[in-house]
Amino acid sequence: MGSCGPRARQELLVLLSSVWLWVGSAQPTPLAPTHGPGPQLKFRLAGYPRKHNEGRVEVFYNDEWGTICDDDFTLANAHVLCRHLGFVAATGWAHSAKYGKGVGRIWLDNVNCAGAEKSIGDCKHRGWGNSDCSHEEDAGVICKDERIPGFKDSNIIESEQSHVEEVRLRPVVAGGRRQLPVTEGIVEVRYRDGWAQICDEGWNSQNSRVVCGMMGFPAEKKVNRNFYKLFTERQQLNYRLHSVSCAGTEVHLSMCAFEFYRGNASAACSAGMPAVVSCVPGPLFATGSAHKKKQRQQQQGQPRIRLKGGAKVGEGRVEVLKNSEWGTICDDRWNLLSASVVCRELGFGSAKEALTGARMGQGTGPIHLNEVQCLGTETSLWSCPFKNITQEDCKHAEDAAVRCNIPYMGYETLIRLSGGRSRFEGRVEVAVGAGDGEQPRWGLVCGEGWGTLEAMVACRQLGLGFANHGLQETWYWDASNVTEMVLSGVKCAGHEMALSHCRHHGPRLSCRNTGTRFAAGVICSETASDLLLHAPLVQETAYIEDRPLHMLYCAAEENCLSSSARLANWPYGHRRLLRFSSQIHNNGRADFRPKAGRHSWVWHECHRHYHSMDIFTHYDILTPNGTKVAEGHKASFCLEDTECEEDVAKRYECANFGEQGITVGCWDLYRHDIDCQWIDITDVKPGNYILQVVINPNFEVAESDFTNNAMKCNCK
Repeated sequence: MGSCGPRARQELLVLLSSVWLWVGSAQPTPLAPTHGPGPQLKFRLAGYPRKHNEGRVEVFYNDEWGTICDDDFTLANAHVLCRHLGFVAATGWAHSAKYGKGVGRIWLDNVNCAGAEKSIGDCKHRGWGNSDCSHEEDAGVICKDERIPGFKDSNIIESEQSHVEEVRLRPVVAGGRRQLPVTEGIVEVRYRDGWAQICDEGWNSQNSRVVCGMMGFPAEKKVNRNFYKLFTERQQLNYRLHSVSCAGTEVHLSMCAFEFYRGNASAACSAGMPAVVSCVPGPLFATGSAHKKKQRQQQQGQPRIRLKGGAKVGEGRVEVLKNSEWGTICDDRWNLLSASVVCRELGFGSAKEALTGARMGQGTGPIHLNEVQCLGTETSLWSCPFKNITQEDCKHAEDAAVRCNIPYMGYETLIRLSGGRSRFEGRVEVAVGAGDGEQPRWGLVCGEGWGTLEAMVACRQLGLGFANHGLQETWYWDASNVTEMVLSGVKCAGHEMALSHCRHHGPRLSCRNTGTRFAAGVICSETASDLLLHAPLVQETAYIEDRPLHMLYCAAEENCLSSSARLANWPYGHRRLLRFSSQIHNNGRADFRPKAGRHSWVWHECHRHYHSMDIFTHYDILTPNGTKVAEGHKASFCLEDTECEEDVAKRYECANFGEQGITVGCWDLYRHDIDCQWIDITDVKPGNYILQVVINPNFEVAESDFTNNAMKCNCK
């Protein structure tokens, strides 16, 4: 499945928002003001392609244009909005950014109108600016093509579309096989059904920086204009924009000042040529030699910023390292400028979205920074003005997150699912041999050794979020005519962008069962759980107990003692136990549910309840150099909500064969005085050791982050 790019989409496409431009005579659909109490609201229709009576709804509130989320949207909402826009009623509405994604704020969410309201502000909603949506959920309306008599504005779209939504880099350097990502080319904007160029008179590096940021690249570099001048002299060009002037901090070209060519543009740009841009890819996307990679790693040193909890590359909760402790950033004043500084510092482009309200899950530990206010020109978040946090200011429910622009790599064209009940599940099919002009050959992946980590990579490559399950048999999804196995021995670390980046057997397959029923499958999910152990509690509660053997019969039956206990002189004598409490929190965005169905849960006589996970934690004693000393203990658990944060209700309990799991925002506490909540250290000589606790050690249940599942303590 080599790591070559697909041939189908050679241009780099960035589908982005329509932001209206206030330039020259380029006016957007005229605005419809509403009169009434509160701040003056204005409304407009935007997006492409559309007719004059439909589009994405944009609201002007608090001096800023923004959009409305489609959650719980109804026709009644559309009626109220269409009247704002001067139409008598609505005939329909559109979800999932049908007219393209907006930019800026999402002003309203969970809007619920009865239909007769005078203003959208009178309908029920979550509050202005309070939303848990992305611009992929921007709502649109289709209004009845009949105006309210006497309504002032005409709401006509001029034949000249006066905004810029889609931008691409068109590579012109002919190579046998065009490599992705495309880092250099002619800048083109979508115009009607084709693409048009930008005149480069007055074009500067700030403009290039904005374009590179949109394409997912952190920086721009100089380009050989003469080469392109020769190339473009022989081409029929169609200029659309000129006099582009960016500050360099914008996240989209449409936010810069520029002008449109009007009427016949054949004589346009006589002194210039099409704007050409060359970008520097970040470390993850550089296609250079291993030597270059080594150089970059040396330059980077210890990173002081990272993204956590995101399903895709280039998105996640922002975490920063301060006083050798990782912590989060509070979302007060968090915006696209600061988010873009984070994205570029991490080797991505500018920010697509600056997310507030712990949209990528809540972090733990300290909240290091608040009211971060970058100008957008800084090379690091640490150079931006910010306030140090005080405990009263912020909670982890306000952790800031980002979604960055990343380069188009075409990985999603090399994988697909078949046979599932929804687009989130199915048997995995991969494309191999999509070389020079050849049609790719689709085949199956051997299910042997396929697990959660491999499924995580497959779901990421598909753009479907997190893995819920990695399946080694898929006989129930037999729907495709693809029957040949083309990939075996896949072993992923879990962070890779594509299955081809994982270790695998290569062209020499080795698979015991090559029948289609043994092909690998996945079930993906937009959210995932994330477990972490409350480490200080282990430290606070650890103690040693010499427990008489006559009190350990039950524990011995359940294999909670080391093997030498079998040779002891029962019921006389004792075992030396290191006891401690385990408190396991779910900080993710989905409940943690056991993999095993109820029918296979095991009754535990000592604890008097069923255990749904056979091996949920490993408890081990290691020597300082990492060798295991005590036999340790593979603890099975019944999973339940012992306690929850104040506004979260308990869902799971062990008693009476109840449902098991850990709800988001809750924790499961196994106290130190419960049987088996120990390591048997009878055979361990006195000395200095390390106590290691690992939760979900076999990755049996999917999580968004496995790096926070282990804990080590020094113990004497």
